[in-house]
Amino acid sequence: MKKIIAVTTLLVCLVFTTNANAQKFSSLDKSPLDAAAYPTSYKKAEKVVKVIYSRPQLKGRSVAELAPAGAVWRTGANESVEITFYKDTTFGNSLVKAGTYSLFTIPGAKEWTIILNSKLNQWGAYSYDESADVIRVKGTVSSGADSLEAFSIAFNEEGNGAALVLGWGTVRVSVPVATKM
Repeated sequence: MKKIIAVTTLLVCLVFTTNANAQKFSSLDKSPLDAAAYPTSYKKAEKVVKVIYSRPQLKGRSVAELAPAGAVWRTGANESVEITFYKDTTFGNSLVKAGTYSLFTIPGAKEWTIILNSKLNQWGAYSYDESADVIRVKGTVSSGADSLEAFSIAFNEEGNGAALVLGWGTVRVSVPVATKM
């Protein structure tokens, strides 16, 4: 009898433990989260700037279709891009105070407007508020040799800083980032 009670108790505990630990996980994101930082070397721990963004895919569509010229674009997918400057930095030709900002863009044929906005935790550009803009700078547009299926952000080291580069399809948009390091 004691054996039956012990086995029954054990089975009941296992059932409740399994249910208590069961988790529901969402499926993989179609536009996965990514990050880029400068300096790009993993050996250099002190970063100047870091960008967290989502990477939409072209999937047979054009950049112009997904990021229309003249309209504010979220610059990626899902939540607005967050860019953190860990020290006062020159972005484009404007001084940016250390802090975290949302990054939006307005695509154009020869240049894109890059916007740093003080309003964080936004979904896309649906609640974009121009009055919260901290700065607007111009990014130069060029064409890459390779076509990128996934939207990408990278930092290319140059001079006394780097260039923040947005790439998608063959479109490349570059903005200088400089700091005294």
